[in-house]
Amino acid sequence: MAEKLFGSSGIRQLYSRDLVELSFRIGQVVASSGRTVMVGRDTRTTSRIISHSLVSGILSAGGDVINGGIIPTPTVAYCAKDANAGCMITASHNPEEYNGMKLINPDGSALTSRQQREIEKEINEEVHTDWRHQGNEREIDAVHSHSRMILKRVDLRNDLNVIIDCGNGAGSVITPSILSSAGAKTRSINSNVSGFFARPSEPLESNVPYLGGLVRSSGADCAIIHDGDADRMMALDRTGKYIPGDALMILFARYLGAKKIVTTTDTSMAIEAEAEVRRTPVGDSYVSEELIKWGDFGAEPSGSWIFPDISLCPDGIYAAALFSEIASEWNVTDELKTIPNYPVLRHSIRTESSKEILREIGADDPTYGIRISDEEGWFMVRASGTEPKIRITAEGRDLRKAKEMLDAGMALLKRAKRA
Repeated sequence: MAEKLFGSSGIRQLYSRDLVELSFRIGQVVASSGRTVMVGRDTRTTSRIISHSLVSGILSAGGDVINGGIIPTPTVAYCAKDANAGCMITASHNPEEYNGMKLINPDGSALTSRQQREIEKEINEEVHTDWRHQGNEREIDAVHSHSRMILKRVDLRNDLNVIIDCGNGAGSVITPSILSSAGAKTRSINSNVSGFFARPSEPLESNVPYLGGLVRSSGADCAIIHDGDADRMMALDRTGKYIPGDALMILFARYLGAKKIVTTTDTSMAIEAEAEVRRTPVGDSYVSEELIKWGDFGAEPSGSWIFPDISLCPDGIYAAALFSEIASEWNVTDELKTIPNYPVLRHSIRTESSKEILREIGADDPTYGIRISDEEGWFMVRASGTEPKIRITAEGRDLRKAKEMLDAGMALLKRAKRA
């Protein structure tokens, strides 16, 4: 049986020699048949060496490389339209000691489950060409291409005041300059590419406790938050309030007039009142795979926003510009008050046995997990596809029901641990 390499969003591992060697083999497989591959990397200290290894694998198999250097994942995806595939060196929002690869189709979509299985099957079949048939590498200004497209699509009022927290990730090289070029007054924090994250990379409210006060004290109209590779984007309104992902999803859907939305099983019930909805397992790769067949907007409440008329990759850069446009036209604070706010409770348990435990409680696929619902609420228990954790999410029409559903999910796990 082929080795399982892919999680819910690409390949992620603790940095090691094995990961460097794996990146070389991935490069060879992706470059088979002389393909051209768009390559980018995030800011991690280990991304350069993994990028070199990946590029070496591509060239040794006779493939060509278009290299964008340090750029966000959505920038790789946007430029992959001019190649046969894209590959981003990143571990996304994981801590700095992790790294990995996201493989991307020319339309920006993540690899389908079938494509992932094919790579896992071929990974040990090394392919070398002789010295006459090595591939070629060229560098491009990918940031310029991505920025130009976004600037053609957004229109900000000139006095918009935006704070941008890039978390020392790849968004540092593009989001501040785009918003400034669009006419906003910007203040950037944690926006150097040092390779070390000044805050935990995931754009959670708990990871940016300083940001609300900064919005209020500076009189900013909004704030933007990115993760390590800037495929994710979250935001704060002018009062310094962190906008939950479910509410931000509905805000985008309303502004875009989206009527067919693809989202994940952990998204709030509130979205059902806004549009026709199809749900997938948690993971942007599943959302993009469904968007190939159906839908005009895709989203995850964790901060992944997919605009299929641009790309099938979550584009935190375009989302940042679009949210800024919304903030320049609407009173976001007042609009958020019209969105149903059902209590959502989340809990995680760190364990190296997450997948085994999920199988014990009956999950066919641990990362898909188990979702149990009734008319007033639901809970879901799943193994994280990116970290050694079990995630429990619960929602109810009131807090009592949400707690009841969370307790039911916890009880299900406890019974498994006793078994």
